[in-house]
Amino acid sequence: PPASQNNEQGSTLRDLLTTTAGKLRLGSTDAGIAFAPVYSTGTASGKSGRSMPNILDDIIASVVENKIPPNRAPKINVKSEIKDEPKDDRKCIQDDCSKLYSDIQYSWICDKHVLWLRDHKNNNNWKLFKECWKQGRPVLVSGMHKKMNFSLWKAESISLDFGNQQADILNCKDSIISNTNVKEFWDGFEDVSKRQKIKNGETALLKLKDWPSGEDFKAMMPARYEDLLKSLPLPEYCSPEGKLNLASHLPGFFVRPDLGPRLCSAYGVAATKDHDIGTTNLHIEVSDVVNILVYVGIAKGNGVLSKSGVLKKFEEEDLDDLLRKRLKDSSELPGALWHIYAGKDADKIREFLQKIAKEQGLEVLPEHDPIRDQSWYVNKKLRQRLLEEYGVKTCTVIQFLGDAIILPAGALHQV
Repeated sequence: PPASQNNEQGSTLRDLLTTTAGKLRLGSTDAGIAFAPVYSTGTASGKSGRSMPNILDDIIASVVENKIPPNRAPKINVKSEIKDEPKDDRKCIQDDCSKLYSDIQYSWICDKHVLWLRDHKNNNNWKLFKECWKQGRPVLVSGMHKKMNFSLWKAESISLDFGNQQADILNCKDSIISNTNVKEFWDGFEDVSKRQKIKNGETALLKLKDWPSGEDFKAMMPARYEDLLKSLPLPEYCSPEGKLNLASHLPGFFVRPDLGPRLCSAYGVAATKDHDIGTTNLHIEVSDVVNILVYVGIAKGNGVLSKSGVLKKFEEEDLDDLLRKRLKDSSELPGALWHIYAGKDADKIREFLQKIAKEQGLEVLPEHDPIRDQSWYVNKKLRQRLLEEYGVKTCTVIQFLGDAIILPAGALHQV
């Protein structure tokens, strides 16, 4: 368009308000205007008269000014609209979309609640992902580690490069945070004898929380940053510049959400006495998130469960048959246990946890929100009660090395 039109159109809400107010036929009594402009009846000096009309009302008036009269039916080709309507997504999901997506390797797990894309290289994955994502369902993509430079993500490699850095380390057992050298954390990552001890001599379950994160990640670990970005699943959605990633299209004057990435590292519970604690307590995601398991360490030392013992712990969970089959595959390395809940169940879960807190004699303050505060890891016994008393079913997922778990905003999870 000509430059004059471009300038007139405006690019911000302020420009829109200004240009629209100038164009309106102020005070018009034309029957085409559905909402009469609002004028104040006085001025600052106390004299009666008309001041500038309320801009919002004027915008509404201009929008409906050319409305279709009630006695004239709109010319709409109903047949063509119905013909072009997409098929019902929910029905497509229930029917497994086997004919539509026969070229994609996929399965459904957790009672068809989670889509599992088994071939990360398939360029058509995003088409089925789109149908699933419309319904707010989590998605699992396996094999991402095959695209990555594995040597960059080894614990010893990160410790060697960044051991002298200071970071906050969380003790998952008692939620105490301390600031210490990163090397101290990594030294105990696979050697239990080098891990911190808590008061009773028990081995501490530590977590290096979100270190590094965002711009720090990019500046501190440029090689790892590039390796991660080129290996993201479904880049159309997950890449910061993906064509279907809404955040990449936001104008410059919007504050973008924190797109990360962030490194989240934690010891496993295999060396602890209490297996009813987690490294990430139950919380809610405020934006869509993709979590890739880039490394699984094998802990060694006294008190550590053997590989068969770890597998047995996984098998005690309420697992999908396909996940049980993956556990028996020697080429697969399980690393994290996830419990995921749909956002629609948040209020029920919140009420349940407040009820449990009262049962345990804990003070429940009006401003206390057990989900927002991330104060609970819901153990197996509580998950069973949640199902029996509130009808909320837990979606249990095992994350293997190279698995990417993609969660929609509003989903709850613990790890």
